[in-house]
Amino acid sequence: MLKTVLLVTGAVVVVAAGVMVARIGPRNVIGMLMYDRRREGDLKPGDQAPDVALVALDGATQVRMLSAARSRPLVLVFGSFT
Repeated sequence: MLKTVLLVTGAVVVVAAGVMVARIGPRNVIGMLMYDRRREGDLKPGDQAPDVALVALDGATQVRMLSAARSRPLVLVFGSFT
């Protein structure tokens, strides 16, 4: 009886994990597991922002932030607009 309960419980856990990976996507599951491994940054107030490359809306072109800003101020807004 105990073996059957453990077997059924294990099967339910495996199926639930499979559904979670299928619904969220394996890339996001790995991202969720890695989320708490972040570290404090080295930037201080007044430091120049590091140059980063972002993917443009076409999905292929990379845009460097410092080259996009040039002489104009650049403001990045992160948030939900839904």
